[in-house]
Amino acid sequence: MKKLIDGIVKFRKDDFDTHKELFSSLKREQKPHTLFISCSDSRIDPNLITKTLPGELFIIRNIANLIPSYRYTAEFVATTSAVEYAVLALNVENIIVCGHSNCGGCAAGLNLPKTLMTMPHTRKWLELARPAREKVNRTMTNEGPEAREWMMEQYNVMEQLKNLWSYPYIRERVLAGTLNLSGWYYIIETGEVFIYDREEGAFVLANG
Repeated sequence: MKKLIDGIVKFRKDDFDTHKELFSSLKREQKPHTLFISCSDSRIDPNLITKTLPGELFIIRNIANLIPSYRYTAEFVATTSAVEYAVLALNVENIIVCGHSNCGGCAAGLNLPKTLMTMPHTRKWLELARPAREKVNRTMTNEGPEAREWMMEQYNVMEQLKNLWSYPYIRERVLAGTLNLSGWYYIIETGEVFIYDREEGAFVLANG
C-alpha cells in the first residue's frame, strides 16, 4: 500500500502539473476517440502501449479480453453495457480488441484446468472463449502446447471481433464508415504489436 500512496503523491506533484491544462479540459466531459478492449492482465497498459493521454481511450478490461455476442438481457452486464455506452453515448471512432502473449485467461480457456472448478464465475466467463478453443483443436492437431496457446490468443481476438459485429449499432456504423474495428496482438517481452489484416487473414507486425 505504501508504494501506491507514494505514487499518488508523486502524481499530484509531478505528472498532474505537467498536464494541468489537459485535466482542466476534462473536468466536465470526455471525448475518447477509441474504445480499447484488453485483458485485465497486470502486464498490459493500454495507454503506455499506445502513448495516449487521459481522455483518449475508453477502456474495457476483463479476463482474456472477451466480448459476449449481442443480446438483450435483464442481467447486469458490464462489458456489454460499456460497449453500448462507448458507441452510442461517446461516439467513439475506433474499437480495438487487444490480446496478448502468455495470456493466462486464454490458457485456461484452452486447457480447462481443474482449478476452474473452484472458480465458477471465471469458468462461466471463459465459456466465451470456446469458439477459439474449438478452432485450435480443429486446426492444430500436431503442434506443441506453446504453439497452441499462441494461436489460441490470436484466434480469440478474431472471435471477439466477430462478436462485436453482432451488435446492430456497431455493424451499422462500420458499414456507414464512421466506426473502425481492429484486432491487435501484443507481445509482452518484445513490445511488438501485430494488427489483424483481413485480406491477409493474419496478424501483421505494425511497429517493427
